[in-house]
Amino acid sequence: MAWVWCSVVLLLCGSAPGGAAPPGRTKGSGRFWHITDLHLDPTYHLSPDPSKVCFSSKGAPVTHAGVFGDYLCDSPYQLIQSAFTHMASLTQPQDFIIWTGDSPPHVPMDELSTDLVIDIISNMTQTIRDHFPKLMVYPALGNHDYWPQDQMTTASNAIYRAAARLWAHWLQPDALFTLSQGGFYSQLIKPGLRVISLNTILYYGPNNASSNMTDPAGQFVWFEKTLEKAAQNLEKVYIIAHVPVGYLPFVKNTTAVRENHNERLVAICRKYSQVIAGHFYGHTHRDSIMVLLDQQHNPVNSIFVSPAVTPIRNLVETYSNNPAFRMYLFNTEDYGLLDIWQYYLNLTEANEKQRSDWRLEYVMTEAFGLSDLRPHSLLQLGRSFIPPETKTFDKYFSHYMVNYDNKILCEGDCKVNQMCAVLFLDQLSHSKCVANENR
Repeated sequence: MAWVWCSVVLLLCGSAPGGAAPPGRTKGSGRFWHITDLHLDPTYHLSPDPSKVCFSSKGAPVTHAGVFGDYLCDSPYQLIQSAFTHMASLTQPQDFIIWTGDSPPHVPMDELSTDLVIDIISNMTQTIRDHFPKLMVYPALGNHDYWPQDQMTTASNAIYRAAARLWAHWLQPDALFTLSQGGFYSQLIKPGLRVISLNTILYYGPNNASSNMTDPAGQFVWFEKTLEKAAQNLEKVYIIAHVPVGYLPFVKNTTAVRENHNERLVAICRKYSQVIAGHFYGHTHRDSIMVLLDQQHNPVNSIFVSPAVTPIRNLVETYSNNPAFRMYLFNTEDYGLLDIWQYYLNLTEANEKQRSDWRLEYVMTEAFGLSDLRPHSLLQLGRSFIPPETKTFDKYFSHYMVNYDNKILCEGDCKVNQMCAVLFLDQLSHSKCVANENR
């Protein structure tokens, strides 16, 4: 079946705020936004044949398709437009955006090509520029932002060069150069604050192009040198990437990247923990946190994985996520994280009403009784998950699914995997956590 680009009919989006607007910039605080995993499926359309609604369902019948999408499909353009329209109504001139990758859909390999992947990244880049013309955007590449999927090379290629060309509006020449060569870059956001955008697809297990390499594209050496220079210049750093550091919260004893590369990432981040003010990732499509502990078990870094805009799940999964985006509040003196304002769309309700009423899902400090989102606070939260039948963990897991279905509980091994992923990022401590909790 040939790839079909559907014409886009823009729908009116609900303009009601659906909850309080986030706080404005005040003395001592700043704001930025996080979007991830857009996964545009241009083939999505309402069809009398449920097997032909979207290529991303891979033939599975989509029986509840609506104008804003379905949980068995990637994002229709209307969904992405509605997310950006609502988010744009909440932004302020001094805000910035991080965009952690994955624009193309989950479709069979022969439905895409390098040119089509570049076209979709270009489409999403232009859509973001149209909605946020005055805001700086700092992107990262995802494993679907390549063809064949996952197989990002360790040298310059058409995708890296296209990304550098498409993102030249936002990035400076030195950042564009390393992006074009290896898919990673660093740039000063403002005096005292730097972003490092890592290409963690180089460390991703399914990437055969970089298997058996200790330092693909020399990114580890570059990463350490960039952090060292930031330390010398008294800068703080935000790390952004697509595939996270640490362990996946939905499967036992499995790192998100290859285990040996995860160990090196953890070691580097521990070494420069005083420079790193926060980590921000995507990829899992779910909402989760991690706290990096040093070798003396002190909390040193706060890590956030943002939920996706796409609502897709496969048939064997018991749950998915509602579409989401978020805003972070940070301290302008040391750039520590103060809060999250998480927004979401109830997809079922939006399709029923044919109106996208994006709502505030939660304010993190209020939801969990925290003073801020610094490492000590996230450690406090993670430890509160340990007792059996804790309502705090039940609330966390509901947010993990972005309010997909509050009747779904996470118990037994499910809870162990979640809890150990939050608290332990290296192999030794994580394996001990899993073993102890399974006794």
